[in-house]
Amino acid sequence: MVISPVLIVLFIVVLYVVSSIKILAEYERGVIFRLGKLLPHPKGPGVILVFAPLDRMVRVGLRTVVFDVPAQDVITRDNVSVKVSAVVYFRVIEPRKAVVEVENYLYATSQLSQTTLRSVLGTAELDDLLSQRDRLNQQLTHILDTETEPWGIKVSAVEVKNVDLPQEMQRAMARQAEAEREKRAKIIHADGELQASEKLAQAAAVIDREPAAMTLRYLQTLTEIASEQNSTILFPVPLELMRLLRGADDRK
Repeated sequence: MVISPVLIVLFIVVLYVVSSIKILAEYERGVIFRLGKLLPHPKGPGVILVFAPLDRMVRVGLRTVVFDVPAQDVITRDNVSVKVSAVVYFRVIEPRKAVVEVENYLYATSQLSQTTLRSVLGTAELDDLLSQRDRLNQQLTHILDTETEPWGIKVSAVEVKNVDLPQEMQRAMARQAEAEREKRAKIIHADGELQASEKLAQAAAVIDREPAAMTLRYLQTLTEIASEQNSTILFPVPLELMRLLRGADDRK
């Protein structure tokens, strides 16, 4: 049986077309180089044709990439050595730039994240690093987004994840927190003493205007002491009270 050359050519053409069919997912784009030149628009998603060897396709994912920045040794502005790790969220928004403008955009973004983390946190003090993370996260995001924009990458967020302090610094911070609590306790106690002294001064002024009030206080004290009935207590009797008692006896 002799096969017609036309059928052979037709079979080769069909096989070539079938091998040129590529399927791209919804989150993928294909950057096409035709004879080494970049086509003006990426292809996809869906079914596309890539005519090798004239065309060469580079797949680029458009999903958000979550990159863990490993722990970096950072010396803060107040000369404290800490280890800081972070997480970066970014995605490709321009596939052509991500392929042409940088050799490996994932590696480049990861290295830029590490150096930016060290440089930015190195200008902050330890207290700011612990208490103002939101501001530092926004600053890191802005810098990384600006630096990666020529690569067609959008950095959506940078979050400082862990801050590991030396043991000596942890003990110093614990002593500082304890001293702060003691200071607040002394201030509260002193404020209570001030308020009590003001009330006592007001009470003394009332008693000074009304001598009989002192007598009533002594009588009340006697009543409180008598309720115990377990000890003998000696206390001074004011002269005013003695005069009042003698006056009552003379009238009798």
